[in-house]
Amino acid sequence: MELYELTLHELKDLLKKKEVSSKEVVKSFFSRIKKIDNKVKAFVTLCEEEALEKACECDQQQEYDGIAGIPYGLKDIICTRGVKTTCCSKILENFIPPYDATVARKLKEKKGILAGKLNMDEFAMGSSTENSAFFPTRNPWDLERVPGGSSGGSAAAVAAGEVPFALGTDTGGSIRQPASFCGVVGLKPTYGRVSRWGVVAFASSLDQVGVFSRDVRDCALVMNIVSGHDPMDSTSVDIEVPDYESFLTGNIKGLKVAYPREYFQQGVDEKIRETVKKALHKFEDLGAVVEEVTLPHSEYALPAYYLIAPAEASANLARYDGVRYGFRDFEADNVVQMFSKTRAAGFGDEVKRRIMLGTYALSSGYYDAYYLKALKVRRLISRDFNEVFKDFDVIVGPTTPTTAFKLGEQSDPLQLYMNDILTVPINMAGLPGISIPCGFVEGLPVGMQIIGRPFDEGTLLQAAYSYEQNTDYHTVKPVLGVE
Repeated sequence: MELYELTLHELKDLLKKKEVSSKEVVKSFFSRIKKIDNKVKAFVTLCEEEALEKACECDQQQEYDGIAGIPYGLKDIICTRGVKTTCCSKILENFIPPYDATVARKLKEKKGILAGKLNMDEFAMGSSTENSAFFPTRNPWDLERVPGGSSGGSAAAVAAGEVPFALGTDTGGSIRQPASFCGVVGLKPTYGRVSRWGVVAFASSLDQVGVFSRDVRDCALVMNIVSGHDPMDSTSVDIEVPDYESFLTGNIKGLKVAYPREYFQQGVDEKIRETVKKALHKFEDLGAVVEEVTLPHSEYALPAYYLIAPAEASANLARYDGVRYGFRDFEADNVVQMFSKTRAAGFGDEVKRRIMLGTYALSSGYYDAYYLKALKVRRLISRDFNEVFKDFDVIVGPTTPTTAFKLGEQSDPLQLYMNDILTVPINMAGLPGISIPCGFVEGLPVGMQIIGRPFDEGTLLQAAYSYEQNTDYHTVKPVLGVE
């Protein structure tokens, strides 16, 4: 077995025993990237020279703990000092931050090695990674299909064995949906659990940094590093972070599992419903108590989200005006024309669409009718979850209504937005959610979503780990024809 095929915790053990060197590990992953990334196109920036230098430093110090000496990838929305952070937009095509985001700094302090920056939908706006200003990423399971989005590059890189783990962001499902499409583990923590400082904002009340990994143990390992209060982030919550690995007992006897009837209704592919219901039976076999519940306001989550998120985006993206940094149109005759031409040339169609939608929703005369009403719906959605969590430990359902669709197949924006129908409610309520592989439909991965109480990522990982240890879906890897 090649080193790039191993999980993070397996690599960690080999390094601690000094059976391999960090340089060997890094070389194995970059060899893999060179063989397959021309097909998958997960990376927008590679840091091979710097990565090998860091690997040599780790080998000299011989201190291998946690992620020390192991490469990883970051979604290109997470600022990295001295390394381009483009948000896969022309407007930031040559932006090199003078600082690290908090999560990037934490990984660096643990001597993890940045392999490069990963492709995404421009400014995290999309569900397929087709909205990147540079190129679309492809799904390692079928190169004619999308990897999901907006963190499609992160999911594809982990699935294809290009990195053992990666960080992404999730605003309405952008970690869990691509994790489902690519057959990997994807965790969106509770809003406020992981710092957003240094992460380029899309919708500030919804964005959350999270983890992609090959198995649940790796996810817990990385969560131990990136979680915690950050005084630089006003939305970061000062709550003690437990040792997430301690929850990986494999025992879920007596765990109360709810499944919402709304998540198994029309609009969700029948074969996906059957696959996830089979997974629920596995939970029962493992000693969990499984019962049906209702989340009555779920149907309103998507329209409310597509008012709130664009409204926040229209405010956040106003800073890209060509004056302070990023792309500027130098042919304009005056400053107003320069603003207009810069944004017209720098932003892609989907970003422009959401800015216009958000600006309209916030405009005088429409604020109460649209944005304020959406905020009230958000409160009702949160209340539905709170009622269920009075009696249950976790909520389980499908992550996505379909498996990965073909590139170019969903050209209608409204059709694309429907991909988020099962993930958006969790962001609206600020809850943690994890997607894990639970089967295949016609050779494509199916993800099961487990939702938890606020700041109870431990129970999510406990449930996910127990299921994972008693199935083998996470061990199946895509074949890319280069082995």
